Amino acid sequence: MSSLFKTVVLGAVSAALLVAAPTPVPAQEASLSEATQACLECHSGATPGIVADWRNSAHARTTPESALQKPAMERLFSAPKVRKEFQGVAVGCAECHTLHPRQHQDTVEHDAFQVHPVVSPADCAACHPAEASQFDKNKMAWAYPDLMGNPLYLDLVDHINGEYRLEKGTLEYSRPNPETQADSCLFCHGTKVEVKGTIERETDWGEFTFPVLTGWPNRGVGRLNPDGTKGSCSACHTRHAFSVEMARKPAACAECHKGPDVPAYNVYGVSKHGAVYENMSKDWDFKAVPWALGRDFSAPTCAVCHISLTVNPEGEVINQRTHRMNDRLDTRIMGLIYTHAQPKHPDTSRIKHKSGLTLAVDLEGNPAAEFLITPAEQEKNREAMQRTCLGCHSRSWVEGHFRRLENTIKTTDDSTKTATRLLQAAWKEGLAQGPDQGGSPFDEPLELKWVEQWLFYANSTRFASAMMGADYGVFERGRWKMHQNIKEMAEWLNLHRALKQK
Repeated sequence: MSSLFKTVVLGAVSAALLVAAPTPVPAQEASLSEATQACLECHSGATPGIVADWRNSAHARTTPESALQKPAMERLFSAPKVRKEFQGVAVGCAECHTLHPRQHQDTVEHDAFQVHPVVSPADCAACHPAEASQFDKNKMAWAYPDLMGNPLYLDLVDHINGEYRLEKGTLEYSRPNPETQADSCLFCHGTKVEVKGTIERETDWGEFTFPVLTGWPNRGVGRLNPDGTKGSCSACHTRHAFSVEMARKPAACAECHKGPDVPAYNVYGVSKHGAVYENMSKDWDFKAVPWALGRDFSAPTCAVCHISLTVNPEGEVINQRTHRMNDRLDTRIMGLIYTHAQPKHPDTSRIKHKSGLTLAVDLEGNPAAEFLITPAEQEKNREAMQRTCLGCHSRSWVEGHFRRLENTIKTTDDSTKTATRLLQAAWKEGLAQGPDQGGSPFDEPLELKWVEQWLFYANSTRFASAMMGADYGVFERGRWKMHQNIKEMAEWLNLHRALKQK
């Protein structure tokens, strides 16, 4: 065979291989327990997508023992030792879904195993106790009671999700049903998952018993689980890959942080940081632990600022990993009538202002300081956030940015106060029915514009300032809309005053 012929043939074969590349084969799994092998015998056919995600996960490719042996800075396994039943095997189906059968009300007998379909932070804590403990001290874990346990916020939720019908020329309102709540605000805040009995179902593998669950499916951050715990790790670490890479990318946060009330993802997209991510992240290493600024990534994502263990190229720590998301936040800027210092406890439904409102700041702008962190604690959190900024920017740049943010916080609160005074005037003059008159503050046209003032426009303006996405804070839902809204509220008030005098 001539050299030329060999070259032509080999080139053709190579081209064919490039065109029809084989499907990537997952990395070698670690040894599996007998229980997990039994799960896979059926579920490889019953739920192949779930199994494929798991086979490509770190859980399938390593054992807790090998995870524990890694150097401290590289370790994601935070338990001091490996549970006996986990020794020598990968973390598979059985290791998570049969771990605490007595604690789970959703446990049923399934092919001779005691299986609970809902996996909770307490289950994940078998290997990740530090992360579970931190998350429990995080406002996200308390998102259900913070919303549904606060009478004022619950009233707002009800008026967002409730139904209006036109009956004999009059709008009649009815409260939302549980399915609507679960499909709306509780999709992100979390539902209360309760067991309402069991059901027998015939499958291709025989008849099995399944729990009947209300509030399911749900992966909201504050989900109330059948074992009595709060939260869902899969809100960020999506089942069943539970990928660090996925949780580090902004799309993981976009699911709940994209609407006009929390426009973080939208603002990030128009920021310079977002532009760098969009254009350069294909070359970043999202799996590296620890995560090195300047080597593994070159611009912040949500995780960089709020969660991840980050270091400089020499390995010096910038910020320690935390699953208590407000550890690097000094001020609450979203979902509030007025901004205020971070709360001392993540259960904000326990806050009671001396004015009688279940708010950290009353309608006049006065804070309930005893429920909030001190100025010294605020400064500590601010410094933690600024350490990330200083990894790329000079001190004068960072201080200038935070100075602008403080100004934005003040001006947006001032605009909200103006809108609040217009609403209070309408209540006082009998042009609208507020709480003091036995009404809801969320069901009349002027009240809805007031809610938009702080929940949409002030929020967006502050987010745009905090995340350097200024354009979003001008015309999209920012300063233009804030000022337009105030003028429209004033016009409404003057019109109804005039109509009342006729």
